[in-house]
Amino acid sequence: MRLALREAGEAVRGGDVPVGAVVLSADGTTVLGAGHNEREATGDPTAHAEVLALRRAAARAGQWRLSGCTLVVTLEPCTMCAGAIVLSRVDRVVYGARDDKAGAAGSLWDVLRDRRLNHRPEVIGGVLAEECATLLTDFFRAR
Repeated sequence: MRLALREAGEAVRGGDVPVGAVVLSADGTTVLGAGHNEREATGDPTAHAEVLALRRAAARAGQWRLSGCTLVVTLEPCTMCAGAIVLSRVDRVVYGARDDKAGAAGSLWDVLRDRRLNHRPEVIGGVLAEECATLLTDFFRAR
């Protein structure tokens, strides 16, 4: 989560909401992809931290299936990111702060564990939640 928090800091420097994500290899020792929100920098509404980290991990792995991998993200994924996570076949999602307004890993929706879908990753929430939430709160207070 510390690596994801560092990525979130990069988002702030780019003027974006501080969310960071990393994709870890199946053995947990290698970062396959990392990303932070880049919507403001790129003008791309899909440039969420999770999507960018998944894209980079798939490019490095040489395949779109990220079976065995873990996605670590500072904020509970939204519905778009949850869909991308399911489609990438990531085995595990670890997130920090809950997102009661747009969360799709149990807060508002539970896309990641929806039994109607063909893949359901393990979900672990609340890792360094206070630190992740404080980063977001401070960012929005400053605005």
